[in-house]
This record gives sequence, C-alpha cells and structure tokens, in this order.
Amino acid sequence: MAVYKRGGVWWYKFKFDGESVRETTKQTNKRVAEQMEAARKTALAKGEVGLEERKNIPTLKAFGPQFTNAIETRCATKPATIDFYKDKLKRLLEFNKLASARLDRIDESLIESYAQRRTRTISRRGKAMSPATVNRELATLRRLLRLACDWKLISRVPRIRLLRGERNREFVLAYTDEKTYLSALKQPLQDVAVLLLDTGLRIGEVLTLEWTDIHLHPAKDAKHGYVTVRAKNAKNSRTRNIPLTDRAAEILKAQSPTRNGYVFHRPDGSQLYQTWLNQQHSAVRESLKLPDDFVLHSLRHTFGTRLGEAGADAFTIMRLMGHSTVTVSQRYVHPSPESMENAVSRLEALNASKVREGGTNVGTVIDALDGPREQVA
Repeated sequence: MAVYKRGGVWWYKFKFDGESVRETTKQTNKRVAEQMEAARKTALAKGEVGLEERKNIPTLKAFGPQFTNAIETRCATKPATIDFYKDKLKRLLEFNKLASARLDRIDESLIESYAQRRTRTISRRGKAMSPATVNRELATLRRLLRLACDWKLISRVPRIRLLRGERNREFVLAYTDEKTYLSALKQPLQDVAVLLLDTGLRIGEVLTLEWTDIHLHPAKDAKHGYVTVRAKNAKNSRTRNIPLTDRAAEILKAQSPTRNGYVFHRPDGSQLYQTWLNQQHSAVRESLKLPDDFVLHSLRHTFGTRLGEAGADAFTIMRLMGHSTVTVSQRYVHPSPESMENAVSRLEALNASKVREGGTNVGTVIDALDGPREQVA
C-alpha cells in the first residue's frame, strides 16, 4: 500500500499503465484509506474508470502561452506586472526538466530540484542568485499551477516552499538625512521625491498623475487640498483621495502654468520613465553613502511609518496608502508606551466631555454598567 498522511488526511499514490495516480481519500483512518486505494486499483484494472482525462495534460512549456494570456487579461492595466510574470516564466522554462514536465508531474521533488539549481546559478553581477529572485520565480510557478488547477487540468497544487534568507527592504529615511538627500536631487526627481514622502503614492501612481487629479483648493469643510488616485481595473484597487501637505501643495502650485496632461512629464509631454528616475536616485544615494536598501519605494514606506508614528491607526493608513487589506498596514503601526498612555488620556478626556454634555454623573454611568453592588461593611 502506498498511502501517506498529508494535512491530517490520508492520500494514496501509485502507478497505473505508466500514469501517476495521486488522490486524497479525505479519510483520517489509515485502514479505510488503504481499502479505498485497493478499490481504486481494482476499478482501474477492470476498466471501470480510466485516465483519459489526464492524457491531454500539457507540459509547463505548452501551458506557458495560456498562462501569459491569462496574466495579460487580468493585469491589463499593469504592464510592469505582465512583464514581471513573462520574465519569471522565461526563467522557469530554462530548466528543461521542469519545462518538459506535464503539469500533473510537477511535484515537490521537482520543484526542490529547480530551487537548488537556481541557488547555484551565478548572476550577471558574479554572485549567487539571491533568495528573493528565486522566490519570485517559485511564486510565479505557484500562480501558474493554481490557474491550471482552477481550470481542472490538475487535481492538486504541490506545496511550494519559499527560500529563507530573503532580505526585506524596510529602509526609512530619517529626518536628519531628508534635507541633505532632497537638496542633492535634480528636478523633476526632487519634486517627485517630496510628493512620495508626503502622499505615500507608489512611484507608478505619481508618474501617471494628471492635472485633472490635482485639487489645490480644499473641499467644503476640509483644511487641505487633495490628490485623487484613480482606481485601476485590478483586484482590490479603489479610487482614493489623499490630502496634501502644505509642502506638497506648494510644489504642485509651482508646476507648469498650463496645468494639463501629466503633472510630471518629459519635454514633449510624454510620461517620465521610472528607470530614469531610479538611476538618478541611485547616483545620489551612492554619493551620500546611504544604504543600498534605500530605493525610491522607500519614500512611500517612510510615509507609512511616519503616519504610524504620528498616531494614525492601521485602517487610516490602509485607506491613504491604498493597501488591499489592513494586515499590510499594521506593520507601520508600532504603539509605544507613550502613545498608549496618550490614547488612554484622550479616551478619558472624551468620556469626561460626553458626561458633561449629557449632564450624567460618572458614578451613575459606572453603576449602570456594573449593576447592583453589595454594600461592604
């Protein structure tokens, strides 16, 4: 018998007529699982059921164009995302053993072989491939296999373990370094950097801003002007309005008096290239001897961190930064003892003001909440 336990239930795996049969019994009892395996083998031997549906399962290489078409449809408004998946798929297909494997034959063992091979690959910089690079390729394979499973081409998605040791870029620009950094930048990167710091926009969102999205005058009952970030046709994205700091508003007011088209643009009015800005940023970072982890996206991370330090809650950070879930935003909130003390003090002041407005005695409120209390002699 070839049954094994996975996720609390028993599975069976065997070969029949050159085909791999791997299915869950959905049973927690091993003996029952073995009986189900035997029944399955008997049914196959008698020809009661067949594996015809598995004959046409494509290889990874053959399925690649279908996966690419699905990504192009689902990420139509995100060309960078499309290019990302195309590049990672290309890397996966360079491993012939994986590329030529049928999708149902791609298992944990084959995936581990790929991961080990990639970690031994030397990059163009003469260094071993980083865990982050390999993990992005493994994540692409996982998405591809999940799509194949959704389309009923395979019955299960193998477990794909990401490599440890991936370094997360969480650089935050200190206030002491901000002035020096901004002063060293040339235009238009200097203005772009300030907007990233004070609005938390993604660099792609800044570069696609148009003057119709800029509102320098506050809306009714508001204190600040705001910028509108338009929703894209992508999962969980939504239009959001972000108030402008005085510094950000001054920068926008000083832009082109015509105020049409892109806010930041090339001389011919076309959109700026992000790679061009990245190159300028890298040159300034190296000249100031700032850490390599400091990338343009770090300015957005700095905005979120400063919001958290200013006392903004995770839900507010989520809405301002356009996160899909509050889980992502929670990492920017680090309550200190002082902030928790201040929070309770504000609550106490709020409670006192509400009691005064209602003319209610605090003791009466407590009595109502606690219910009757026994007298203590």
